[in-house]
Amino acid sequence: MIRRTFLATAAVAAFAAISPAFADDPLRIGVEGAYPPFSYKESDGTLAGFDIEIANALCAEMTRDCELVEQEWDGMIPALKARKFDAIVASMSITEERKRQIDFSEKYYQTPARIVAPKNVDFEDTPEGLAGKRIGVQRGATHQCYAEKMFPDAEIVLYGTQEEVFRDLALGRIDAQLSDSLIAQESFLSTEEGADYAFLGGDQLDVECYGEGVGIAVRQNEAELRDALSAAITAIRENGTYAEINAKYFPLDIYGGRSALAESATN
Repeated sequence: MIRRTFLATAAVAAFAAISPAFADDPLRIGVEGAYPPFSYKESDGTLAGFDIEIANALCAEMTRDCELVEQEWDGMIPALKARKFDAIVASMSITEERKRQIDFSEKYYQTPARIVAPKNVDFEDTPEGLAGKRIGVQRGATHQCYAEKMFPDAEIVLYGTQEEVFRDLALGRIDAQLSDSLIAQESFLSTEEGADYAFLGGDQLDVECYGEGVGIAVRQNEAELRDALSAAITAIRENGTYAEINAKYFPLDIYGGRSALAESATN
């Protein structure tokens, strides 16, 4: 407990020390808006979701105006590098491959991936069980990396958005899908459309593809902004803001990567 408090205090102090250097300009945040419940659009077009609220909370903590910039997922990193925005808050996993192009803050949540398929299927979540099956994943996401690596004999079907993946699963155009377990539970399995579907097997884990959590992406050589964002994450965890936002969308704390929510859906 002493070590945790010390680290949190040190992080907040670092944030306070560096934030004035860039506090005058709006912080442009790249968001997707098509990944509920993390980011989506209300009926009036307003952006909403966990990622959106976290982005605004971090800007408030850093005393920065926040400008949200919508961007399709597969163009996120190129747009960041092209300076369309300053940071990405869009459920982007911290992986070694991505770190060769961009940098990351500390994680702000971590949840496992799982496969969803029709209930009572006669195949398992193994390379042999999914051989010849059509597995839907979002193009450019870490799930594409994992599916191609772990299920080489399956047909990997790529989609522009996660919503399209769920749609085609419900229509029977694919045999299974791979996504974040919380996304699957909240956006599909808990809906009428997903009533005849369930998780297949357990957590799908691989550090090479999935990294060690979800972070905020920034351009390389922008350590000042990276560290300020990390400090702000620590601060909103300590002051209760993170917990308030988390509770609006999920019945458990998603910071630590536990899969209790997904597991409860199979009981």
